[in-house]
Parts: sequence; structure tokens; C-alpha cells
Amino acid sequence: MQLLMVVLGAVLGLTYGYNTDGFIFSSKICLFAGVTMIMPTLFNVKLTDVTLIFSNKMVLAKSLLVNYLLLPLLALGIGLATDNFGIAAGLFLLSVLSGGGMVMHWIKRSNGDTSIGFILLFINLLFVSLSLLMLHIFGLYTSEYFGESYADEINMSNFAQAVINLLIIIPFILSRIIMLIKPLQAFIEKTRSYISLMSIFVILFYLFGLQSSQLLFEIYDFEPELIYISVLAVLVFYILTLVIAGFIFNLSSAQEKAAYWHSVTRYITLALVLSTFSTTTFGVAMILPIMFAYIIQIPFAIYIDKKVRT
Repeated sequence: MQLLMVVLGAVLGLTYGYNTDGFIFSSKICLFAGVTMIMPTLFNVKLTDVTLIFSNKMVLAKSLLVNYLLLPLLALGIGLATDNFGIAAGLFLLSVLSGGGMVMHWIKRSNGDTSIGFILLFINLLFVSLSLLMLHIFGLYTSEYFGESYADEINMSNFAQAVINLLIIIPFILSRIIMLIKPLQAFIEKTRSYISLMSIFVILFYLFGLQSSQLLFEIYDFEPELIYISVLAVLVFYILTLVIAGFIFNLSSAQEKAAYWHSVTRYITLALVLSTFSTTTFGVAMILPIMFAYIIQIPFAIYIDKKVRT
């Protein structure tokens, strides 16, 4: 169902933008994503659970090592090989955004430790500013390699504070308020899967209906090889991620299994939202690997789930 909503939202968004003037970007889409996709997951984050960090220091250390060092280095290597600034940036952004809206679903299905899963989810959300900083550094030091410019006045570091407010601070405060209204919290938790699906559809419809997203048609017309390069780059990234995570995490441990899922899945929708800030800097090709990550990650996660539970 999620894959269907992804394809439907993207196709209808592109169709709408192609036949109209398209949407003009507004940061309100970040607030919408924060309220509908991130806020409901924070109900299960209790401040007292922070103590779990101290009793699971090794799990946390492994997770940080994989998600903020090994996978970014992997994405950097693959990105440089693509010889395209936009594709490399999109892949790098994926590499520094761990987990995602479905990660808790997979942790539960595979009998992973959900408490650790929620703590890691919250930590990775807090680290969004670090992810943006890493993408900023990526742009600074690789633009010359690709023969592109990385404008000082339009770069990811300028958006960090807005992203933190809209995607972390406001959703967290709102979650604490709603938790005081038990019937409302119960309703949201009961319908969370439907809210998530509809929000994914709305976000994708809007983002692919943006005026800037219509440049994807120009890529299809004039540089169709970038589509195949993106698919191959993303596929290689996910396969090698699976190898790295399988080597580092002990899947017989419920705690490490939770960290494993936070490594083999990426927060794709968040990556797509954040990429809209920077297509003018990295190029619209940045959207390609993020778009194809949807098509690859969902069946990829289903396959991993079967392997982990056998």
C-alpha cells in the first residue's frame, strides 16, 4: 500500500505540475511533515527512556558509527563514481538520514527492542542538524571535483534552524500537549498508519508538483542516462549497506536488531522534503536517487524482514 501511495503521489504531482504552473515552494510542507509523520512517533518517546542510552552504550556507538561515518563514506564513494553532483548529493543525503516512518514497523515485526528503536529514532531526529551540516560540507569539498559551484548564499547550513524548529521542536512540543488529551492521542495512534499513508501522498504530490520538479522532464529528454545511473547507484548503496550492517550488528540481540533496522532503512520522505531546499544548489538530479530509493527500499525491507525472522 505504501509503495502504491508513493507512486500515485509522485505521478499525479508531476502530472499536475506539467499541466499547470506548478506549486511554489513553502516551508509549511516541513511543518506538515513534522506534524503528521514525526509527531505521532514521539508519543512513545519518554524522557525517562534516556537512561537506556547508558545501559546500551555499545549499541548506540555502533549505530552512530554506521549512520554517520561508514554509510556517508560509502555514499561519497558511490556518488563520486556517478560523476554527477546532484545524484551524489541526493545519495549522500539519504546516507545521513537514518530510519524513517516505517522503521518501527519493521523493528516490531522482527521482535526487535522497540524502546531502543524509539530512542534511536529520536536521537536521529535530533541529529538532523548534523545531517545538514554534513551535506553542507559535502557540497563545499566536492563541488570542485564535479566542476560545479556551491553558492555560499544558498546552502544547507542556512536552513538548519528552520528545519530543527519545524521538524523537531514543534512536533515534540505538540506531542507532549496531545499526550495530555488521552482521547485525541488514542485516536491518532489508532489511525496512525492511515495518517502516515495520506501524509506521504500529500507530501509527494506537493513536492513533485513543484515548479522546480518539472525539470525532471528535461533530464528525461536530454540526459536519460542519469536515470539509469541513479537506479544503479541507489541499488549498490542499499546492497552494501546491508552487508555492512549485517557484519556490525548481532541480530540475535533485540537491541542490536533495532539498531540494524535503523541502518538498513533510510528516512526517504524526510530526505525528499529536505532536498527541495537545495535543488537550486545541487541540481534537480538530486531528487532522482531519493525518488528511486522509495522503489528499492520498500521491497528491500520486506526481503530483509523475511530473512531476519527466519
